[in-house]
Amino acid sequence: MSFVVPAAPIPSIPVKGAAAGDAFPVHRIYCVGRNYVEHAIEMGHSGREAPFFFMKPADAVLPVAEGEVGRMHYPSLTHSLHHEVELVVAIGKGGRDIAAADALDHVWGYAVGLDMTRRDLQNDMKKQGRPWCIGKGFDESAPIGAVVPKALCGLGAGTKIVLEVNGVVRQASEIDKLIWSVPEIIEHLSAAWTLASGDLIFTGTPEGVAAVVVGDTLHARIDGVGSLEVNVVAR
Repeated sequence: MSFVVPAAPIPSIPVKGAAAGDAFPVHRIYCVGRNYVEHAIEMGHSGREAPFFFMKPADAVLPVAEGEVGRMHYPSLTHSLHHEVELVVAIGKGGRDIAAADALDHVWGYAVGLDMTRRDLQNDMKKQGRPWCIGKGFDESAPIGAVVPKALCGLGAGTKIVLEVNGVVRQASEIDKLIWSVPEIIEHLSAAWTLASGDLIFTGTPEGVAAVVVGDTLHARIDGVGSLEVNVVAR
């Protein structure tokens, strides 16, 4: 087969401990909304509502290799760029209608990610009852660190998830405070879409989301997974 225009490259992210040149190919990016109780409250909601999802383009990823510092360009059209630190699940085996009890068999690994959000644009779209892709799915809106094979991860009860901006803690919680757990997320998600190898799932952010500006340094970490550092730079 030949293409009438040049084919876009497959987005990918680094893999911890992989051989040089090996990477994790990105198929789709799914995100879970309001999946920590305190964040749901700060966004004006409460309770264990049914999970809902939105998506980012695969090429929204901003891959940052282990030990490196990423550069995220402050996006256009916004005056309120917010950080949201998240545990990211990397799917290694696809499927549909996956039971929660089997869900972890489909997980290849985990990573630390940031769901960057043009909050003012998102809020404007919400008020108008319109889709808010413009607030979530822009270029470089998904900075992500190296994927760590699940066998090398140390996730468990009390696992810390933290985001610092310029050395000051903005977000701090534990993974077991997810309203919907990783297996439950995969069960719900695979009932709506057929998951495929290369899919990424951003699992939700804790409370403390706030704005960043050009010159800020974001340092995210999840115990047992790794860390991610990103500088916000001018376009």
